[in-house]
Amino acid sequence: RVSEMSIEKGRAYFRALGLEDRVQEFEVSSATVELAALALGVEGARIAKTLSFKTAEGGCMLILAAGDARIDNPKFKAKFHLKAKMLTPEEVLEMVGHPVGGVCPFGINEGVAVYLDESLKRFETVFPAVGSGSSAIELNLDELYRYSKALEWIDVCKLPE
Repeated sequence: RVSEMSIEKGRAYFRALGLEDRVQEFEVSSATVELAALALGVEGARIAKTLSFKTAEGGCMLILAAGDARIDNPKFKAKFHLKAKMLTPEEVLEMVGHPVGGVCPFGINEGVAVYLDESLKRFETVFPAVGSGSSAIELNLDELYRYSKALEWIDVCKLPE
């Protein structure tokens, strides 16, 4: 029920931009990088995963990163001057407005800061979720920046060796 409302928020967001036809929904789960890569038939690194963290003010921020990237704690601390603390699933739903597995920067609650990690810049297009654990949209990096209303590109991740 929650994910139906959430995918509808994501769809409505893209409908207003005239892009709803690009939203993809799957019969299978795409709630993890691995499952999304299988559903889309692309390498996992091209899945733009959305990570949600607490901010110093008690709010939250979203960081979109490549599917194979991991948060680099020293880089995160240097950028935001606080320790990287992820939200709980309950906090994600309440603060962001989408359930875990469908978290994305589209159709989210007001006041959530969005950042894009440099790890995504290796790809022409990436696939973020659209509010549910069985959805995605293919966007190029300019579209991702514009439609996610990102504040800036940041470098807070590390890639596998």
